[in-house]
Amino acid sequence: MARRLTTVLCLTGALTGAAAPPPGAHPVCTVDDPRLAELSGLVAEGAPGGAPQRYHAIVDGGGAARTFTLDPSGCAVTGTRQADVPVTDVEDLGLGPGGELWLADTGDNGAQRGSVRLVVLPPAGPPRVYDLVHPDGPRDVEALLVGDDGVPLLVDKTTGAAGVYRPDAPLREGGGPVPLRRVAQVVLPWSGTGGGPLGAAGSRTITGGGVSPAGADGGRAAVLRTYTDAWVFPLPVGGPATADVLVAALGGAPLPVPLPDEAQGEAIAPDGRGALHSGSEARGLTAAAITVVPGAVPAATGPQAPVVAQPAEVPEYRTYPSWLPAAGGAAVLAVLLVTGAVAMSLHGRRRRSR
Repeated sequence: MARRLTTVLCLTGALTGAAAPPPGAHPVCTVDDPRLAELSGLVAEGAPGGAPQRYHAIVDGGGAARTFTLDPSGCAVTGTRQADVPVTDVEDLGLGPGGELWLADTGDNGAQRGSVRLVVLPPAGPPRVYDLVHPDGPRDVEALLVGDDGVPLLVDKTTGAAGVYRPDAPLREGGGPVPLRRVAQVVLPWSGTGGGPLGAAGSRTITGGGVSPAGADGGRAAVLRTYTDAWVFPLPVGGPATADVLVAALGGAPLPVPLPDEAQGEAIAPDGRGALHSGSEARGLTAAAITVVPGAVPAATGPQAPVVAQPAEVPEYRTYPSWLPAAGGAAVLAVLLVTGAVAMSLHGRRRRSR
């Protein structure tokens, strides 16, 4: 109880812009395997109510559908699984009700893809492939939630009001893409947590998602993360976390969990004990890494949880590439240097003309 209480008290610091992680949050490991430098999706698999027995991870990118299995004690890669299925830009990983791994080949930075793809790897047997198409044109999606009914939800990366999409018909293999339907939107509250590659805009840019496993200690939640925070949406007690239940929860008030100082955080995985496992890509000289935040889900599902209502109106943003401030500063410096050189040259000419 003491650990849970201190977690709750510290999580409320996110509302005032605090950047320190909650008490008890600690790094699990640095992911040294170069194949996982672009760690983008994570699942923490284990017995109900217990610690993770293994991680499953994917990396951002295309090629063939592939997952990595990691030992939680040190994040060494203990196995891989590859399916002969072409993918374009895998961005997230989910765990289905039968233990199957769902790969979200849904990334679309240039908003050019005519359809996106989900690749399902069951514990045994061949993969299943589902192609989907957005109703409102191409969307860049980095977050996947899989309901207990096996229905997936996609949450796009739009900063401000992120669209929530679900299949508008039963999933099928072949026969053309299944249409998606926009069923909700998520408008994240303000956060002052620092870090990430996009500055303030990154605090409301959704980069990953996950659902607490059935039988989790302390209740269940749907979790969406940004570059700086995890947002924990409590689920009703009892009953399955179907897609309908998840959609309803995403319209409610979440609990903010600061995840500061991650180089490029894009993965989040709730476990059976109510902890959150956060994964970050490598960036520059900072290696990919996994961090755990104990007690985050129980803190969100308790009767006095300090959840924060979503804004009634979508905040306005000025978004720009992460390199633009530096480029702008360099341009200003260049202008000042040129201006100074011209001024010195003119001053020299005047002195020589006297």
